[in-house]
Amino acid sequence: MRGGWLVLLDAAQERRVRAVLALGGVPQSDLPDGVQQVRLRLLERTASGQEAPRDVSAWAAVVASRLAVDWHRARRRQERLGERLASLREPAHPSGEETSLLSLTVAQGLDELTDAQRQVLVLRFFADLPVRAIAEELGVPEGTVKSRLHTAVRALRDRLHEDEVV
Repeated sequence: MRGGWLVLLDAAQERRVRAVLALGGVPQSDLPDGVQQVRLRLLERTASGQEAPRDVSAWAAVVASRLAVDWHRARRRQERLGERLASLREPAHPSGEETSLLSLTVAQGLDELTDAQRQVLVLRFFADLPVRAIAEELGVPEGTVKSRLHTAVRALRDRLHEDEVV
């Protein structure tokens, strides 16, 4: 351990990671694996001798958002394969779980966003990271983060109006 900074995620950080993963579209059943992946990346960072993250909580939220993007990419690959194998694809129906119309519409709206838009939206409005921190962590200009946020918010707003939720 370089500098003795091995930091395990505390309970609040773990809840934040789980929430970022869930808001990023990762199913409930995959959340424990996602949390473990964030811990593994923290351990790998320690083992490689890298400096400690300035803000472990923010770093973990960004890693979780990247894992959610990876999960969506893998899911899309599987869906494309399924589409090629099936001549007709049945429309997705919400599960029997009780959900409000608003949360269902927002969830569907999040699914319709690009990976990059969903990632910055979750990091900004759920993980409560400032635009500058998101830009630094993702390695993109602040203007790019702002543009993605603007487009994502507009798309969600349009979806809510289209479905007559608001």
